[in-house]
Amino acid sequence: MAGDEARNEMTATADAAAPAAAARSLERRHNRVALSLVAVVGVMVGMAYAAVPLYRLFCQVTGYGGTQQIATQGSTRVLDRSIVVRFDANVAGGLPWEFRPKQRTMEVKLGENVIAHYTATNRSSRVTKGTAGFNVAPDSAGAFFNKVECFCFTEQTLKAGETVDMPVSFFVDPALVEDADAKKLSEITLSYTFYPMDAPKVGAAPEGGKPAETVRTSGDGKG
Repeated sequence: MAGDEARNEMTATADAAAPAAAARSLERRHNRVALSLVAVVGVMVGMAYAAVPLYRLFCQVTGYGGTQQIATQGSTRVLDRSIVVRFDANVAGGLPWEFRPKQRTMEVKLGENVIAHYTATNRSSRVTKGTAGFNVAPDSAGAFFNKVECFCFTEQTLKAGETVDMPVSFFVDPALVEDADAKKLSEITLSYTFYPMDAPKVGAAPEGGKPAETVRTSGDGKG
């Protein structure tokens, strides 16, 4: 009898402990799932941040999305075929600049090394800083429009009323004639948009290299 009672007590204890053990096991599984989800979210966030520079690099390498190529030197081959390049200028909200091309169009030969000019004027009474985004249209021209030097490679700082000349050196790759889509093009549009940046401290030099050439340092309308 005593043995039976002991066995019954052990069975009852085991039965009572089973739900608690099951609950602890379920809690551990939930914790593992939660940690796994946190890890997945962390990886996705990291990939999202990494995707921006990777996508930008992909566009620069391939010309995808109308992103121009960056050339380390000028063209050495010129073809006897011309194409019209149109120049577009825009300013995003929050930047008090007047920004425009000095020439609206240029007819250039494929492979010809060309310099075009834009001007920007700070219409405010304070120092302002901007950086330019750019693309070409149509998208198929992006892989063949090569920039050698450009104001868009550096941030630009303008004093109150200051006007600067902003040259861009480029060529259209002669390989354009070998592309099934691009060879049909008769014109390309080069477009820039300036976006506002935080104003630098007084006396600070522009970041990223040589600034654009200063043309006027006052807003009196004189060239």
